[in-house]
Amino acid sequence: MKIVIVDDDKLVAMSLKMIIEASEEAEVLACGHSGSDAIKLYNEYNPDIMLMDIRMEGMTGLEAGEEIISKYSDAKILFLTTFNDDEYIVKALSIGAKGYIIKQEYDSIVPALKAVYEGQTVFGSDVMEKIPNMLKKNQGFDYEKYGLSKQEYEIVELVAQGLSNKECADNLCLSEGTVRNYISTILSKLDLRDRTNLAIFYYKM
Repeated sequence: MKIVIVDDDKLVAMSLKMIIEASEEAEVLACGHSGSDAIKLYNEYNPDIMLMDIRMEGMTGLEAGEEIISKYSDAKILFLTTFNDDEYIVKALSIGAKGYIIKQEYDSIVPALKAVYEGQTVFGSDVMEKIPNMLKKNQGFDYEKYGLSKQEYEIVELVAQGLSNKECADNLCLSEGTVRNYISTILSKLDLRDRTNLAIFYYKM
């Protein structure tokens, strides 16, 4: 795995580099310390994964991540932060980030990178504890008003949690192709462009 690290604390960035490279499963190509660094380094190195802080002076990690993903649709960005905030989690999901883990969970960093590299979306244990409460906000959502079936709404919920088509299929005992067709239909019904917009739609309801 080729990794780029972006954290405004240079000591933290160096510590992360040591942790990752000690695993001998990844190489850190470069370290940056701002949102603008993130964009520059992604353009330069096109890493397998960018491991990035959220709160940084000037351009935040979320703003940088959104700009990167808008340019490179296959970009894999894993946010690593001390801030376990609902708004940040929703924003990270909505821009298409591949994960959100808390800095204190150092033992989970390398496994999280491996999971993201393999195409999964990952969340730290603290973040996972918050997602059920975030989802409860939508229990009263009138999906029929939007012409959605119960099955379609269940898929919307899973997509909003960051699950891939395969993971949605496994959860609902459907084929991956069926889930893909459902998502196309849902996007058409809601007049949305992609999965990212679908997640934003869900959390705004």
